[in-house]
Amino acid sequence: MKVLIINGPNLNLLGTREPEIYGNVSMESYLENLRSEFHTHELKYYQSNIEGELINRLQEDDFDALVINPGAFTHYSYAIADCLKNIRKPKVEVHISNIYKREEFRQKSVTAANTDAVLSGFGMDGYRLALLSLK
Repeated sequence: MKVLIINGPNLNLLGTREPEIYGNVSMESYLENLRSEFHTHELKYYQSNIEGELINRLQEDDFDALVINPGAFTHYSYAIADCLKNIRKPKVEVHISNIYKREEFRQKSVTAANTDAVLSGFGMDGYRLALLSLK
């Protein structure tokens, strides 16, 4: 199974960005662990701080399932939400922190309604749990 993992804005800073919220592990390091554990899957990874680039990548349609952390776009990107609506493959939205324990504006996801499930507050392990749910 080909799984695309997409991260949105500022998630290129994982490992150094607010470690008290996001931990101190980089995505590249965590991906090594995921690829080792899910060695029968082809895990593709893409990150961008630019909304249109994320949409373009999603529309390439070269994957069987999707794990997405839209980052701040979660809360206001109707363009990404519309894109997700048109993807007819299993989709899981992941948030490293528990968005419901954070600022009020972070507690709303406009993208979640167009995914099959949402994992929030499991730290980096949310990506692993998402992959397990897609098996």
